[in-house]
Amino acid sequence: MTTTVRPKALKTTVTYLEMTGPSNAHFPLPMNIQAAIMQARNIPLHFYRYLQLRTGGPWHWVYRLRLDDEALSGVVHSERTSVNILYVEGAPAGFFELYREDDETVDLAYFGLMPHAIGRGLGKWFLTQAVSTAWAMKPARLTVNTNTLDHRAALPLYQRVGFRPVSQTEAFIHPLGDLDILRLTQRD
Repeated sequence: MTTTVRPKALKTTVTYLEMTGPSNAHFPLPMNIQAAIMQARNIPLHFYRYLQLRTGGPWHWVYRLRLDDEALSGVVHSERTSVNILYVEGAPAGFFELYREDDETVDLAYFGLMPHAIGRGLGKWFLTQAVSTAWAMKPARLTVNTNTLDHRAALPLYQRVGFRPVSQTEAFIHPLGDLDILRLTQRD
């Protein structure tokens, strides 16, 4: 009989940030990189899970990966949700997801690059594209949160493009275990 050990919960500090007006920050696409951002309307759930796992895996993005098909579809196929995928040299390289909470607030629910795209100078450019897309929705404020398990450059980059911290809290993240990964591969 094989036993699996559930990974220990990881303690993290979550920082909530907001922006109350469009950012003046602008970073160009790095030289010699072919990139495109495409909104995925009615994204297939298996592809969305792939994006979550490949982009957020190192940072323990687990919440959406634990949702069943019905619950996940309810979130990502909602009229309030916009999933935008970064392609670099023709292959997926990251994504951002915007969620319109109400008439006043748009949340940058997810933002990140896949490991093969990190360190190429894309993050700053891609984040300014996400922020511009969010402000085109004409909210009164844009929100995002990050935590201490995220890439070390995440919080400074959010602040560099104009977000300001408004609060912090402690939380626990329960990483995916082997059985969770097995269920994901069997589901799709």
